Amino acid sequence: MRKPLLALAAALLLGGCSDNEVGEVSLGVFTTKDIKLEMLRDPKIPGVTCHISHVEANLDFADPSDMGIACRQTGPITAEMIASIDKSKSGEVLFRTSKSVLFKSLKVRRIYDAENRTLLYVSYSTKEVQGSHKHSLSTVPLWGNPVWEQLSRAEKEAR
Repeated sequence: MRKPLLALAAALLLGGCSDNEVGEVSLGVFTTKDIKLEMLRDPKIPGVTCHISHVEANLDFADPSDMGIACRQTGPITAEMIASIDKSKSGEVLFRTSKSVLFKSLKVRRIYDAENRTLLYVSYSTKEVQGSHKHSLSTVPLWGNPVWEQLSRAEKEAR
């Protein structure tokens, strides 16, 4: 009887662990909720790293929908990388994690603002909570980066 309970407890504890987790903040002794801090490297633009914070409610059927995101340039960004990304208005999903047993997830999407040569990263909940879809935005401007000049030359040559 003890072995199945120990196995279940280990599965619950390890199930929340992520290779991308860089930190965890306890919300107190009398709660099962923690703030998880995860790192996400953009798969097509590895010179961008995002850090996402979100609450994980251990032993609950759903985690809160609140989250935060901060993205920064942490390596080179090239014109080839920018050329490889989805440039539609809806961009592309880079990260997805379940936040409940029924249909709620946290997603991170990259959108490219070509006019301002800026990468936008939006994290959001896929389920409405109290009349709102919780979301957070971070941007990585390419100004001052060698890729800015590469994109400028490419635009001039295209004209």
